[in-house]
Amino acid sequence: MTADDSYDRLDDDDYPAYTMGRAAEMLNTTQGFLRAIGEARLITPLRSAGGHRRYSRYQLRIAARARELVDQGTPVEAACRIVILEDQLEEAQRINAAYRRAEEAASPSAAPSLGDDSTEASGPEAAR
Repeated sequence: MTADDSYDRLDDDDYPAYTMGRAAEMLNTTQGFLRAIGEARLITPLRSAGGHRRYSRYQLRIAARARELVDQGTPVEAACRIVILEDQLEEAQRINAAYRRAEEAASPSAAPSLGDDSTEASGPEAAR
């Protein structure tokens, strides 16, 4: 590994760069909170060669959202479930938008005009 390879990881949201102590400090929370959201399977930190938990920036954003919900009075387990559902919804919306773009690119003349009263179904549901 070269020095350039090491610097490339600084931009990688999934690189486990933060120790549990540093992650807790950055989130202004406790290590126990990080353990609790790990036990609730919201995030699964990677382990260093010595067995220590290591967190990525992506995981810290997820943990910060859970912390926000807990600070508003939501129980940890419920906050974790909410964050998981939010993440699933965001991913589904991203996939749906990609399907729409692909469909529009494949058949630009098939796109209905503003004045079109056509009732034909389109998208994944129409294929059934």
